[in-house]
Amino acid sequence: MVKIAVIDYDSGNVRSVCKAIDFLGHKSILTNNISEILSSDGIILPGVGTFGDCAEKLKKYGVWDVIFKVVDDKKPFLGICVGHQLLFEKNYEFGEYEGFGFVKGEVKRFPKEKGFKVPHMGWNNVVFDGEKNKLFNGVENGSFFYFVHSYYGLALDDSQIAHTNYIVDFTAAVNKGNIWGVQFHPEKSQKVGLKVLDNFCKICEGML
Repeated sequence: MVKIAVIDYDSGNVRSVCKAIDFLGHKSILTNNISEILSSDGIILPGVGTFGDCAEKLKKYGVWDVIFKVVDDKKPFLGICVGHQLLFEKNYEFGEYEGFGFVKGEVKRFPKEKGFKVPHMGWNNVVFDGEKNKLFNGVENGSFFYFVHSYYGLALDDSQIAHTNYIVDFTAAVNKGNIWGVQFHPEKSQKVGLKVLDNFCKICEGML
């Protein structure tokens, strides 16, 4: 059984990610302990709140630099929602903030458009780009996932593996080596979301 470290940095909704992983028969540990993170088989960075606040708390707990080491060690890493956005180079939510820079591109607020509300909240379909990525193994192209966000990233490299449209086309999921990110909330996306989390755990096991 793999051990998945879910990074705890005072962000909301982290326990629901743990519950989903445990429900699937894998072992989660909610932690910001550096040694526990480094000894895990895979790492999930969830995120609810503002980009800058999340980045500040990761640095406060000493986890920011640990994530770079995790990536260098080739351990599977999954960012969810703001955790996905942190993979990009920059964000402009209430200022200008630096992300990890694993994905080329910036995170911006949805433009105003008549008939559309921001945040983008609810179910929307996710369309795969190119050959289906193993994170979506067993998931039908165009499946609906649950989103809650006012800012979106647009990958400017070859990391985008899925996109969604709401006012504009935006990057719904990325993969670069051992790094994955999803803008949607798999833990809130019922059966298809659980499948994505299960696939990530199987990637950590070396089964995918």
